[in-house]
Amino acid sequence: MKPTDHDLLILDGACGTNLQEMEIPEEAWEGSEGCNELLNSTAPESIIQLHRGFVEAGAMVIETNTFGASRIVLEEYGLEDRVEELNQAGVACARAAIDGKADVYVGGSVGPGTKLPSLGHIEVEDLARAQEQHIRSLVEAGVDLLIIETCQDLLQIKVAMTSCFSILEELGRDIPVMGSVTIERTGTMLVGTDIAAAAVTFEPFPLFSFGLNCATGPAEMESHLRYLSRNWPGRISCVPNQGLPEVVDGKTCYPLTPEQYGQDMKRFVTEFGVSVVGGCCGTTPAHTRELVRALDGVTPGAREVIS
Repeated sequence: MKPTDHDLLILDGACGTNLQEMEIPEEAWEGSEGCNELLNSTAPESIIQLHRGFVEAGAMVIETNTFGASRIVLEEYGLEDRVEELNQAGVACARAAIDGKADVYVGGSVGPGTKLPSLGHIEVEDLARAQEQHIRSLVEAGVDLLIIETCQDLLQIKVAMTSCFSILEELGRDIPVMGSVTIERTGTMLVGTDIAAAAVTFEPFPLFSFGLNCATGPAEMESHLRYLSRNWPGRISCVPNQGLPEVVDGKTCYPLTPEQYGQDMKRFVTEFGVSVVGGCCGTTPAHTRELVRALDGVTPGAREVIS
């Protein structure tokens, strides 16, 4: 089967916060603490262990540890010449964790980078080259789908999507592409765009799904999902954090319990017809396990999309 053959897809998307809880050998960072993507090559056993926890919990899509594996991000650590290596290693780690399971897929994670064109951080041409290299590396490494996520800027979205479909056409590959924006607590993306404008921007692209991830928990995403349920013609994705972060004893924590998360997501599936679900920051295998349990036998609810 292919990812597109499933009525409901459950994915994991929480590499960063889980890595913070793991004991990573100091030498694995090679002096570049904070560059999680480097661990794909220097500590693959840790990345495989992380992924395997979500596979065992029942996730159907394992996101690669490549969110920041673009030249734009890696050059901040002096690692800009290791783009292909770290993306290929990231895919290899996810594939090793899946261990031949035919019904679990590798999703290539493509983050927004750290420089947004609308804010003048980077020229569009430079962003496009970086995105093309990032996406090409993932596709050539054999991902089953691409996840362009945490989008924060309409111009960044257009560059990422144009680069993505250009590379797929060039390589002759037909794989699903998911698009996901981040809506802040203010109710808009970082640069002030609401969900309606974001949906219009994504509409021309042949996406497998469109939705939201990161920044907030399920409660803060509800109104945006309601809008998409009525106005977005394709699949809808919802990949929230486990609530709004709280600092407890100097440590960042996410308060949503696995049980509450599972029930929130089940309601989104049945009421809004969401068909791609998962967790972002704060998500543990326990959350994914409860999500799988809550959605057992559940199918996405019917939607009446306004034409």
